Amino acid sequence: MCGIIGYIGKTNCIKKVIEGLETLEYRGYDSAGIAYVQNNKIVIKKEKGKIYNLKKSLDLTTKTNMGIGHTRWATHGKANKTNAHPHKVGKFTIVHNGIIENYAELKKDLIIHGYIFKSETDTEVACATIDYYYQNEKDILKALQKAIKTFSGSFAIGVICEDDPNNLYAIKKASPLIVATSNDGNFIASDVPAILKWTNKYFLLNDLEICKLSNSSIIFYDINLKEITKELKIFEGSISDTSKNGYDHFMLKEINEQDIVISNTINAYYDGTKKSLVNNFGFIAKYNNIHIVACGSAYHAGYIGRYLIETYGNIPVTIEVASEYRYKKCFYDQNTLVILVSQSGETADTLAALRKAKNDGIDTLAIINVEGSSIAREADYVIYTKAGCEIAVATTKAYLAQVSIFSLIALYLGIIKNNLKKDDINKINTELKKLPNYIRETIHNPKYETIAKKIHTSQNIFFIGRNIDYGISLEGALKLKEISYINAVAYQAGELKHGTISLIELGTPVIAISTKKELNEKMISNIKEVKARGANVILITNMNCENDSYNEVIKIQSFHPLLQTIITIIPLQLIAYYVAKNKNCDIDKPRNLAKSVTVE
Repeated sequence: MCGIIGYIGKTNCIKKVIEGLETLEYRGYDSAGIAYVQNNKIVIKKEKGKIYNLKKSLDLTTKTNMGIGHTRWATHGKANKTNAHPHKVGKFTIVHNGIIENYAELKKDLIIHGYIFKSETDTEVACATIDYYYQNEKDILKALQKAIKTFSGSFAIGVICEDDPNNLYAIKKASPLIVATSNDGNFIASDVPAILKWTNKYFLLNDLEICKLSNSSIIFYDINLKEITKELKIFEGSISDTSKNGYDHFMLKEINEQDIVISNTINAYYDGTKKSLVNNFGFIAKYNNIHIVACGSAYHAGYIGRYLIETYGNIPVTIEVASEYRYKKCFYDQNTLVILVSQSGETADTLAALRKAKNDGIDTLAIINVEGSSIAREADYVIYTKAGCEIAVATTKAYLAQVSIFSLIALYLGIIKNNLKKDDINKINTELKKLPNYIRETIHNPKYETIAKKIHTSQNIFFIGRNIDYGISLEGALKLKEISYINAVAYQAGELKHGTISLIELGTPVIAISTKKELNEKMISNIKEVKARGANVILITNMNCENDSYNEVIKIQSFHPLLQTIITIIPLQLIAYYVAKNKNCDIDKPRNLAKSVTVE
């Protein structure tokens, strides 16, 4: 979950590395550091906290043409200057994303061989391991080869050696790393946004591979140190994807991009004809059992997917948290499809769940936002969302794109299984054309700010819903707790009276969601139960409800149930945003969090 960038080229590297790190800060911001080569010596600068602190300590005009940088999300050891990357041991300096699982064992052996450690990190141990092998092999590539075979866990590592100040090295396993090329030099980076200011041309470094970069060449090696060739990829986005474009925060910008994201995602797979659905989703028809596996917001998108697929596809669906799924006994047969959902395509637990399913001989489908990511490469089938770069740690547009894919899968299954009548299909097609406009209208509602001002000092906020609306409640609660640090919890509305209603006090905000006509009377009864006990009820609905059942109401457009959730989540995203803004929270970089969870 850390961010890595390295540059070697014909121009000054420090400014490039810092600017690259700034675009990767969503991956971690506990500390930051840089190492660069000056007069054939390695200079290291690092600071606790955000990149701004590091930037203040540097002279950006210092002449050097090679360097590596790192922004950290702490795993081993506290978030302090000593544990910050880069780490230098002997001849080597490295930056690292991932976890070296056998670092304790390696550390004991290295201490026996005279190595002394200053930090609490697994990264310093990895650096010492590389140096130890180099002292024996007198060859950098062979030392890296041995290190790759020795390390357990995940790693993406950028490497500088004092004995070779004209080359930059990189190795990886189960953590993302790209290698990019430009007119004035070459880069390594954790993600494409870090290099977009200078180039959109890059290669994907695969597991157990080594890369050697000079200012004019890039050489790739497999684990046997045999040179290999790679396909050069072109990123289709632009540098504007990584800028706020006038918005106060990336999260607000990304919420406002959701109309375009939905259009791009749906139009990529559905042109209004059954044929387009068959072409893109036809492989799903043969399965009679589906497992959806994901983490965080992707899990909540999968929760929505479960209801939609069961309702319109008549297929039983199990929804599982990836970190639990990989360790449980799974009951499936050859007619089971495991669907993995991840924005980055690098989520460690989801990747492990994918590998578990493949090891058991079960077909896998990945719903992913990042082309060429680990999960995308390893799954049997891939459906890409079209969300573009998402910088804010709290996902919005990527989540909505995932939900839209599940809506299309449900539409396909509903059509081929005759669970959708012709009138339904016509209504859905008509509403899909209107959807982007209604998304924009839903975003621009002044009530969100008004409500946020009233509830932002609350210590607890509860979300309630039934059926698919409970899935929306889960995501709404997560958004609020992620960026405002308020204890926000979602409950099935019918379960309130079985214990949790005891938490309701005078003035406690309860955000209730009711979009299903057949369940509305039950929801209103649940709402009145909490209101009678002093709750401040904020109702989000697409129906007309009695005035005495709420304190505030947000009326949203009514859509076919297959599409309704796409609209329903938007008020919850914006309430969370404005609550956090009222509390002066760091909305794009919430404490203790990072975006791409590449550690287990």
